[in-house]
Amino acid sequence: MINRSNYSRAISFLERLREVYSLSPKSVKRYWFYLRHVLLWAEETPLASAEAIKPAFASYLKGIRCERSSLPLEPATTKKIFQVSCRFFQWLKSSHPKEFRGLSASWIQALCPPAGSSEPGDHVFVTVEEAVMLATTAILDEGVVGLRDRAAVAMLFLSGMRASAFASLPIGAVDLASRTIQQLPSLGVRTKNSKAAITFLLEIPELLSVVKEWDDLVRRQLPPTAMWYTSLLSRWGVHSLSANPAGDNRNISLTKRLRRLYLAAGMQPKSPHKFRHGHAVYGLQHARSMADYKAVSMNLMHNDIRVTDAIYAVLSKEEVRSRIATLSSPRQGGGEGDGDFGSLVKGLPPEKLSELLAAIARQIVR
Repeated sequence: MINRSNYSRAISFLERLREVYSLSPKSVKRYWFYLRHVLLWAEETPLASAEAIKPAFASYLKGIRCERSSLPLEPATTKKIFQVSCRFFQWLKSSHPKEFRGLSASWIQALCPPAGSSEPGDHVFVTVEEAVMLATTAILDEGVVGLRDRAAVAMLFLSGMRASAFASLPIGAVDLASRTIQQLPSLGVRTKNSKAAITFLLEIPELLSVVKEWDDLVRRQLPPTAMWYTSLLSRWGVHSLSANPAGDNRNISLTKRLRRLYLAAGMQPKSPHKFRHGHAVYGLQHARSMADYKAVSMNLMHNDIRVTDAIYAVLSKEEVRSRIATLSSPRQGGGEGDGDFGSLVKGLPPEKLSELLAAIARQIVR
């Protein structure tokens, strides 16, 4: 049984987020999914006494299983649950200081994923080579169907758009001549939190040519209000372009089409969002100044460059290794006893490299 007061506070918190941050109903629903675990954990105990609840929240989450698969929660999901829960308790303590004065700030800050809940892994994204191969290789001889799929690959990488925005993008919002995309809710584009922005395409000729071929085709046959990634009508095995508006599950259809394209190419499938990561990584790797870095962040429609840096600028273990190795060189005039930091780093296994980097970071902070 869930404590009624706890439930009421959770609803008030979500309403506060909706009002202050203009969250969409879909985003609020996602926050509720994360937050409900706190209520289920506390049951009838008031949240003001959360520190005394046994088992601890971290231990409780270890035993949670997905309803569909009966598997443990994904590490990313667990992390998000803790982040939202921490934010919720901070709000409770600040908005109801008398009731929650006994809840220590240190306990709230200690809300973090349990040890061993996730293993450090490489940043997964679509590389430019991968995108070009998928977009330019006629893997499936399906005429307009194959062209549309390859155009989707190219546009997702060039634009860095989210799947929901791309799947609802009208033809009139695309201007290839100026390399601009009007991600405007007023045009029907379903952006995150209904944010509006004019964004730009990367200059990658191999991908731009695929996008242009599809763009020319849809403009010849459809009105500007039709979807750029349009649905297709099939009659007696012949496909034709449709001017129908985007359905609510259009981005799901996009995911399935990309998966089919990946499998036909003999490659491990990646979600549409990994093309957004690939766009970001490509831009950040080619940035030569903080102004370039900021431009990439703005093109991803981020309000804060720290979001871009924390989520999209994560380097792979091998790239960290190679970059660390080049930060030092053999000492001038050194002899046999002089250490070669580069050689040391190159010889370390990934787990030892992680420990070394953590130790260096701690020394820098001190």
